[in-house]
Amino acid sequence: MTKVSIIGSGNVARHLIHAFQSNSEIELVQVFARNKKSLTHLLDSNSVTSDYTQLQAADVYIIAVSDDAIAEVSSQLPFENQLVVHTSGTVPLTTLESKNRRGVFYPLQTFSKDKAVNFKTIPICLEAENEKDLQTLNQIASTISDAVYQINSEQRKALHVAAVFVNNFVNHLYQMGSEICDNNNVPFEILKPLIQETANKIVSLSPKEAQTGPAKRNDLTTIEAHQQFLTDENLSTIYTLLTQSIQNNGKKL
Repeated sequence: MTKVSIIGSGNVARHLIHAFQSNSEIELVQVFARNKKSLTHLLDSNSVTSDYTQLQAADVYIIAVSDDAIAEVSSQLPFENQLVVHTSGTVPLTTLESKNRRGVFYPLQTFSKDKAVNFKTIPICLEAENEKDLQTLNQIASTISDAVYQINSEQRKALHVAAVFVNNFVNHLYQMGSEICDNNNVPFEILKPLIQETANKIVSLSPKEAQTGPAKRNDLTTIEAHQQFLTDENLSTIYTLLTQSIQNNGKKL
């Protein structure tokens, strides 16, 4: 049984706690949290520490904190030559303190505090400085996910940027669509089947093949009508930029 400790108490840490607690092949040895009370609903108080010097022996220490805190946290670990990994999509492996063996355990998913996820479907991207540690991380990841990938720091950076486009930006567009509906007394729920079908199509089609709409058809009459409707400058600017991007897609520079 592989022994794992988690350092952090945020969204990613909490979802990993849930995943490891229900796993018969992983022993969740301990969790570090600056505020121990923040995890009392998930763990026995004896399994949580707020003192780095009280960290117990484990095969892997997973740092699941904000990107800006990773370097500081890794420098405070009181041991050497242990396998320490972080869960960030953008921070290089080399940000971790070099006194320990370094790696990355990056679950590519959007995590919300009270929204359960099925870890079996979540891609986990791994990186390590040596093959033995990579095998250890692969063994752990494979117990909770059916989608495990070896991804280096540069690839992970590109992947995270792509994720911002397909997740964060798209969700912001949902918010804009919702506000347009609210401002015109239209239930946003009417759009949800369309949102779901758009996401479903990506399973069998490439995004380029799945693209539809007035910009794809070069329907200038509809585009102009939409632009006249959008009196909000921010919405109008975004509509125009996205329309132009779709129209230019595939054109040679």
